[in-house]
Amino acid sequence: MTSQTIVDKAPQDAVPPSGLRGHPWFTLITVAVGVMMVALDGTIVAIANPAIQKDLGATFAEVQWITNGYFLALAVSLITAGKLGDRFGHRQTFLIGVVGFAAASGAIGLSSSIGLVVSFRVLQGLFGALLMPAALGLLRATFPAEKLNMAIGIWGMVIGASTAGGPILGGVLVEHVNWQSVFFINVPVGVLAVVLGVLILLDHRAENAPRSFDILGIVLLSGAMFCLVWALIKAPEWGWGAGQTWTFIVASVALFGLFAFWETKVKEPLIPLALFRSVPLSAGVVLMVLMAIAFMGGLFFVTFYLQNVHGMSPIDAGLHLLPLTGMMIVGSPLAGAMITKFGPRVPLAGGMALTAIAMYGMSTLETDTSSGLMSLWFALLGLGLAPVMVGATEVIVGNAPMELSGVAGGLQQAAMQIGGSLGTAVLGAVMASKVDSDLAGNWADAGLGQLTGAQEAQASEAVQVGVAPVAPGTPDAVAAKITDVAHDTFISGMSLASLVAAGVAAVAVGVAFLTKRGENAEAGAGAAHI
Repeated sequence: MTSQTIVDKAPQDAVPPSGLRGHPWFTLITVAVGVMMVALDGTIVAIANPAIQKDLGATFAEVQWITNGYFLALAVSLITAGKLGDRFGHRQTFLIGVVGFAAASGAIGLSSSIGLVVSFRVLQGLFGALLMPAALGLLRATFPAEKLNMAIGIWGMVIGASTAGGPILGGVLVEHVNWQSVFFINVPVGVLAVVLGVLILLDHRAENAPRSFDILGIVLLSGAMFCLVWALIKAPEWGWGAGQTWTFIVASVALFGLFAFWETKVKEPLIPLALFRSVPLSAGVVLMVLMAIAFMGGLFFVTFYLQNVHGMSPIDAGLHLLPLTGMMIVGSPLAGAMITKFGPRVPLAGGMALTAIAMYGMSTLETDTSSGLMSLWFALLGLGLAPVMVGATEVIVGNAPMELSGVAGGLQQAAMQIGGSLGTAVLGAVMASKVDSDLAGNWADAGLGQLTGAQEAQASEAVQVGVAPVAPGTPDAVAAKITDVAHDTFISGMSLASLVAAGVAAVAVGVAFLTKRGENAEAGAGAAHI
């Protein structure tokens, strides 16, 4: 995997790209193919989980780790993976990431036990972490500043469309082929990305790129990230007030503190803390976290709402989310153009304001809400998210020095993963609390009698995902009452969670005004031409 190398900030040594190799737009197409795999696998697998559970005889907890293992590995290793790209070149790490991700995907499809599936999902996450920051590093180095936002806009469009389109494609594959096809599909996509990468990608390296590794920094940061994400994943099971949950949270804070101290002492730190002296970069990271809390947390309940309350099939539920996907596809390049012309502040603030309005609108959904009204709120959400995906990414990557573009890309992706985990965990806790407080009263008010402690706990768990806890043989009239109570209680919980998400998005509007155009966006422009 060798190629010509361009050393940025050293024009006298630069080898100008010729033909396909190093061409900015073909570079964008290449990295988009690779990134599509990682983004798609974040959501496509959720549709396959029930089939995997049945086929492999797995428990519910084991199936949860198909998703948790992937996101945990991805979140923990993103920043370190970005540093590897800065050290060895983003082209190499991108190609290694693609090959490893596709190979792990094929191995999952061939797995005959849940343990193997989870193990290879962790490997997927590790290789995906190599791939994602490298893609951003390649774009940063290849595109001149005046076209970088448009490139990131298209890159964000691919991520948004893949994330939102995962349930649709997953539903089609599981329903008409098998669950293994959800993973096998990554193999030909990976082969295509590798072929394009070998032919097109040109390795750009900053003149003052890091030459050593901060091993202790990697260990401390990875440990801190692991403890934080683990606490968020396990909190719904352990309880937010449980000693186990707070042990991991406190350990995470302590490790982050030790990491920050060590970074001031080492010669070539993993993340130079001076990076965060840039208010716009720090604001971009916070904005990405807040956006992901509102988006991923809110969307988590919408899938249950569509399938379990409205009774839609996975494919139908995915089709109902097409307005969200469509607006992200349309809005991302437009947002890139707007940010290039006007700067990031107004588009970012406007995007988060639209996101807040959309989440408020989703808090008004009822059991009988029409598809047209749902589509309106989903479309508004997609339109609001598009400029944030593009703008926050540009703010983070563009305000970092060229030699830290991989680390900046890792920061951007890590912020999104942590925000998504926070959103699912915190809004899940809001939902659970609301359901627990309302269910027994609603049950009694419907004339269904009193629930015992064990019955209430069991019923509450089902209602939190919109399922009516109707026992076999229950008379139709009683079953209808139970269904009404379950759905009404679920709706009340989802409404409160959506309002919290709207509040988070409203806070993010203020954060958006702290951002500004990347001060270092010009760094990679001299090495390439359009």
